Amino acid sequence: MEPSMNDVVRSDGYLNEDKIVKREILYKGMNGRNVERFYVSESQSYVFKPLTNNEQLGKETWVYEQVLHDFRPIYPSIRASSTSDRPEASWIIFEDLGQLEHRFEEGIVLEVTRQMAYWHSLSIDKWLDAPLKGPKPVIEELVQDLFLKKKHVIEIWTHYYPSPVIIENLFSLLEQSSFSKSRVLSHGDLHLGNYARSNHKVFVLDWEHAHLNTPLWDLYHLVDISHPIFPKVVTNELREKVLDSYVEQFKAHSSNSELDQLAFKKEYYLFSSTFSLWMLLLIHGDLTSGEDKWDKGLLKIQLEETLSNLVQCAERIG
Repeated sequence: MEPSMNDVVRSDGYLNEDKIVKREILYKGMNGRNVERFYVSESQSYVFKPLTNNEQLGKETWVYEQVLHDFRPIYPSIRASSTSDRPEASWIIFEDLGQLEHRFEEGIVLEVTRQMAYWHSLSIDKWLDAPLKGPKPVIEELVQDLFLKKKHVIEIWTHYYPSPVIIENLFSLLEQSSFSKSRVLSHGDLHLGNYARSNHKVFVLDWEHAHLNTPLWDLYHLVDISHPIFPKVVTNELREKVLDSYVEQFKAHSSNSELDQLAFKKEYYLFSSTFSLWMLLLIHGDLTSGEDKWDKGLLKIQLEETLSNLVQCAERIG
């Protein structure tokens, strides 16, 4: 007989060794806590996720209860969760989806795009006053930060790339442009580690950063954001397919949509270039700091990917 899910976790928020058969670490969160697969029998497993970011206390269960019930089942179900208001004792037990394939392949990416267009089409009225906050500053704040550090930004850019022309043109465009105020429900952190294929089905994971934002936010995280643990190679061809597919699918879900394909894509390229430039500052800071938060070799690969994506998008703005 399987133990109760609430008995599997001790009062201090850690797995109870007496109630499980075996365990394996899947990844480590920002606060050092491990997300693990554990077995209550030789054949039955679940995923234990303690709070991995103390600022997100209670957020993921709230999103599941208040937001995801409107969705198609593209996420793992919650089997049990704590009610503690202490970060160290906060946890969720998910169904185990099995082996996850985190691959940046056209079929997977286009399926995530299709699902994204659906959740972006949902009315946001009931979430306007919800306690939703993303993991990074909004694009307007990123632009402001880049202008405040403009001289430093150009110095860093020319350290890695021979010509300042791309960045000078980008700053010029940002002075003349503003981003759309359109808001949708955003996953918030849709990098390659947060979507995967399992048993021929695509799932989207880790919804604790869901919030209201521009539709460009999720698209950028899906296609062009870089991550040290999940490197990928992006091509102009795939990026175009994703953007075209998104517009087509979004219009199919939104009968009143007036989304202009060419204007939307042009704005995406400006958004992506801007965000990638801001990411370049972060990665450069990690590379030159004395801290060992990330492996320097992984950061160098991440930096190269960020540069490549930025150049590709910047060259297509005009």
